[in-house]
Amino acid sequence: MRHHAERGMSAPPEVVFNTATDPDRAAAWLPEALRTDGGSRPDVSTGQMRARWASESSPGWSAEIQVEPVDAGGARVTLDLAGGSVQDAGLADETLANLAREVDDNLTAG
Repeated sequence: MRHHAERGMSAPPEVVFNTATDPDRAAAWLPEALRTDGGSRPDVSTGQMRARWASESSPGWSAEIQVEPVDAGGARVTLDLAGGSVQDAGLADETLANLAREVDDNLTAG
């Protein structure tokens, strides 16, 4: 099952991307199936601010994000999530909400 979500964030795109790709923060926002087997280390395309996670222990699970700047100095994050079942219809939105909390925590701590 594929899920798609987009969300604006009021942090600079670099902060959003760095938070998203930080393996120490992955457990706080990635779905369980993507953080159980070392999948918290994504394939990263830094220049395009794009990253992809895949699970070895839960075949079919993957997540890909792209972070883009917006005019107001914030970021727009697009998430494509694959895996799960129909019951997971809100999982992509929930995943981005979890990432937004991590970004806020990162800004507050920094």
